Order: sequence, then structure tokens, then C-alpha cells
Amino acid sequence: MRDEILRIAEKAEERCRGRFQEIDHVAFLNTERVLSAFRKHRVSEACLGGTTGYGYDDLGRETLDRIYADLIGTESALVRIGFVNGTHALTAALFALAKPGEHLLSVTGLPYDTLQEVLGFRNPGFGSLQFYGIGYQQVDLDCDGSPDLQAISESVSLPGTAAVLIQRSRGYADRRALSVKDIEEIVQVVRRVNPQVKIMVDNCYGEFTEPLEPGHVGVDLLAGSLIKNPGGGLAPSGGYVAGREELVTRAAARLTTPGIGGECGATLGNNRALFQGLFLAPHTVAQALKTAVFCAAVMESLGIPTFPGVDDPRSDIIQTVRLGNAERMKRFCRGIQMGAPVDSYVTPEPWAMPGYHDPVIMAAGAFVQGSSIELSADGPIREPYNVYLQGGLTYESGKLGIMMAVDELMKSEN
Repeated sequence: MRDEILRIAEKAEERCRGRFQEIDHVAFLNTERVLSAFRKHRVSEACLGGTTGYGYDDLGRETLDRIYADLIGTESALVRIGFVNGTHALTAALFALAKPGEHLLSVTGLPYDTLQEVLGFRNPGFGSLQFYGIGYQQVDLDCDGSPDLQAISESVSLPGTAAVLIQRSRGYADRRALSVKDIEEIVQVVRRVNPQVKIMVDNCYGEFTEPLEPGHVGVDLLAGSLIKNPGGGLAPSGGYVAGREELVTRAAARLTTPGIGGECGATLGNNRALFQGLFLAPHTVAQALKTAVFCAAVMESLGIPTFPGVDDPRSDIIQTVRLGNAERMKRFCRGIQMGAPVDSYVTPEPWAMPGYHDPVIMAAGAFVQGSSIELSADGPIREPYNVYLQGGLTYESGKLGIMMAVDELMKSEN
């Protein structure tokens, strides 16, 4: 590694030390919560095996459901490798919220690209909420990225509004992630105006970034992916839905079939990885957060705009880096890919990724394909040419990946 990059990294790391201490403290609190839940629900060797076929009486699966419910602050949870990704888990949850003739209100603006197809926003085709007669409305965030509580209050009182959707993370949008406190404020407004409305949070990328989860502040339903934060880098696939028991039961019927719901679903020997990944998750999320903070400090020293900044609060693991043009996006992603333990020799190129408007470039040399808790960087090739960095199983490997990305950027400057 060039001496110049080593000097940049050393200064950036010094700049980050205070934030690293704060992140470690949150990791300690969340590890304490995880251990407490494991003890409470008597995790044993018998939980770590798996089932085949129908998957009846899977002790590990049933115990893991109860642990997730405790950790997320809800009555019930459905943790399944049968969810193919986070969008799948979110879709099952969305169909549990509203019936034909009712409306879903997004209070954080237009949802993430892959959910737009689910809502029927771009294509009201078979399988979308719009196809089944469920309407969609939205309230945009304030110009500073905060929830527009006044507009939410007015919209949630409209006839037919049955459910509210909150997207905690930013997706490919230029906004900050919502904190648990932000979510609590939305919950309070909705409950005051229309207590019957069900409130759901897309919790992807947010788990274990704070000492509490949205379920602790009165949210009715949450969903997320196991190959992001809560899988700790070990979960090979899957997602979760957690919330009020009635709603989780409906989501389970959407995943499998009515009458079976969550009673079936073989774990196929994956329980050990799911339990161990959850145990590691608070620490692994802390590694990803440190990597993101380090990235912000390095880019800041190079005059490259980033969001959040080094000292900004963080409620997800994503770091936005504004690179200004497509060529710099490619170079940054090339460096991140070079820092990966898998497929480091591959050169990322933009492609027409299913569910997205624009070509997307993605650097993701991961042990688990598509795992966002492992170091990756991606973004749509469109203005303002942002790359969204996330993950890092260890801070040390994340740091090296950032340094390689800087090296690639510097080559383009010379």
C-alpha cells in the first residue's frame, strides 16, 4: 500500500476514535440483550440441529422465533430461510396489513426500488398490492430528511387508510436513516389521530445500530433480512417478520399457505448458523458501523462529499459517498471488490438488475451471495452518482477495502 494512503488512513482513524467508543458501547448493550434472550429461552444443543420435509416440531426454529420477538420488542416473530430476500419478507408483511379497498400510506416518501414493483407503483401487474385492490399514498419527508409530522397527521385521517409504512433506511435516496426516536414520534402522531391504523417498519440495515428496536416504541409489524444485520454474516439466507401475533400469523400464511402458516418450514441444518449469527450480530454490526465511519473520515479528507458525516448519528449501516460521475463510481467499486475475500479478481460493471430503474453497479465479493453485512458498495448509475457502502465483517478488512478504493480513485486523478 502506498505511503500516502497509509498516512490518510492513519489520520482518518485518529479522527474516528471517539465515535468508535460510542459504537462499541452500543454493541456491548446489544450483546447483553442477546445473551439475556438466549438464557431466557434456554438455548441448548438441541436447538442447533435442523429438520427436513415439512419441518414439524423444529425446536430451534420455534426458539429462534421467540428470541427475535424479544429482541425486536414484539409479541411474535417468524424467522425463516424460506424468505428469499428482505423484499420477500417485507411483501409478506405488507399483505398482512391491508385488505382490498384499503390504502397503505408510506410516510417516508417513495419506497426503495424493489418495493415499488410490489406496490404496483410502476407496474400494477399480477402479485402487486395494486392488483389486489390495495391503494397506495405517500407523504414525503421534510427537506432536512425528518418525518413531516403535520402532513402525516392529515393523511392518516383520510378514509380508507389502514396502514402506515416507515422505511427506516435510505435505500438509494439522499436522506438520513430514521432513528428509533424518529419512528416513535411517527407512532405517537398516528396513534393520536387514528388509533386503528397499523404501523409497519422496513427495518433492513437498522438492526442493532441502536440499543432499542422499533418494536419497543409501539410499531405493529417489522420485517428485515437475515443476510443483513441480524444474521451476523453467518446466516446463509432468509428473512424475518415480527410484530403483533395476529399480523405475523397473516404474514406466515402469505409465505406458506393459510392453515399451515409458520407451523411448517424445514430448517435443513441451518439453525446453528442462524443462532450463532444472531449471537455475533451486535459485534458484526459494530464492525460495519466502524467501517462506515472510517470511510466518511477518509473521503472527508479527500474533499469527497459523504453522508452521514463522521460525527453524525447513525441508525443504519449505510454510508453514502458522492463521487460525481460514473467513471469514479466504477473505480471506487473496483477497489472495494479488490478488498473482498471472494471474487477479488472480478471487475464490477453496471447491469440491469431486476427491480431497479437504472443500471446498477455492485461490488460484493461475499461468502454469502448478496450479503449486505459483508463489505459491499453499490449504486444506480444516475445523478448525483452516489455509491452506497455497507457492511464489513471485521473493521480491519473494511478498512483495507476502503484504502483500496482510495487507491483506485487516486489512479484516476493521475
